[in-house]
Amino acid sequence: MTQNPRGPLAGVRIVELGSIGPAPFCCMLLADLGADVIRIDRPPGHDGGAPIAARFDLLNRSRRSAMMDLKKPEAVAAVLRMVRDADVLVEGFRPGVAERLGLGPQACHAVNPRLVYGRMTGWGQEGPLAQEPGHDINYIALTGVLHSVGRAGEAPAIPLNLAGDFGGGSLYLALGIVSAVLEARGSGHGQVVDAAMVDGSASLMTLLYGMRAAGYWGDERGTNRLDSGAPWYNVYETQDGKHVGIAANEARFYRNALTLLGLDDVDPRQQHDQSTWPAMKQRFAAAFRTRSRDAWAALAAGTESCITPVLSMGEAPAHPQLQARRTFVEVDGVVQPAPAPRFSRTPPSIQCPPARAGQHTDEVLSDWGFSPSEIEVLRVAGAARQC
Repeated sequence: MTQNPRGPLAGVRIVELGSIGPAPFCCMLLADLGADVIRIDRPPGHDGGAPIAARFDLLNRSRRSAMMDLKKPEAVAAVLRMVRDADVLVEGFRPGVAERLGLGPQACHAVNPRLVYGRMTGWGQEGPLAQEPGHDINYIALTGVLHSVGRAGEAPAIPLNLAGDFGGGSLYLALGIVSAVLEARGSGHGQVVDAAMVDGSASLMTLLYGMRAAGYWGDERGTNRLDSGAPWYNVYETQDGKHVGIAANEARFYRNALTLLGLDDVDPRQQHDQSTWPAMKQRFAAAFRTRSRDAWAALAAGTESCITPVLSMGEAPAHPQLQARRTFVEVDGVVQPAPAPRFSRTPPSIQCPPARAGQHTDEVLSDWGFSPSEIEVLRVAGAARQC
């Protein structure tokens, strides 16, 4: 299967040691951008993600899969042979696991000093929690993210697994890998990219930590300008039980919103007077309950009041703006987000639907220089499987 020759990462070869969550999403991003990413999947029986059909496991799209049993020394030797010709290796195990498999940074750099070795963990490679299990909610709980999300008087709201796994994990690992690849092309030396979700999710809070230090943000949830404390940056229920979001931060947008809501008696100069916020939220709520969600969306169109409908995942792909941008595409009958960001000259694309584990084992090994007889030796040893 050929890779997109125009993607900005065309020509970059990546070996991905199969895992779940943020490491696969990072590799999906890199593969969408044109990198040739080979996913090394383990044989059945390993603890993994949700048991869904392969074509719906979208984090595995855009790359091929080879199944190899890394408990077999022949499989480890085969992966190291691939590493010799790779630009990047990505692993998402707990600290020390890759080393015990014989695929840690030292072993990989011994065969390829230019290799960028990408590591994805929750807690990082060191520290008292490094060996502890965890998931998104655990990592964002320690960095101030989880505490900060939610309404006053309520428990913290769970922001799906976006802030830890994907925002604080995958995106930072992807940025780190691309940065290290660029550096290696100049220096001739690879390095380890240590991406931890605690580090990334903390980094995402940089603006808010600055505001807190300056006295413009309090620790009490739901009392600040961006966390539902302000009436003009909030979500409101509409007449039909649906919702709209408003983000009228700037003075002119706030004035426009007041006009749209029929609140002409409100002094817009008091926008940032927090003593007025509780009463204003009640007035905003009452106003929004007078029309349906879609009626408000139509009324707000072109008014520069920063009011938008809150759409479900079932509704979002049909919105005219997202259709105009082709933000969602359909591949193999599955509607999914398109690759992002956009490039004017080297556009990214979904290389292929998600592969079944081991779907391309023979093809991948052949492409990476293994002869038919060598592939057969690996198969007989139980080190590689074609599924």
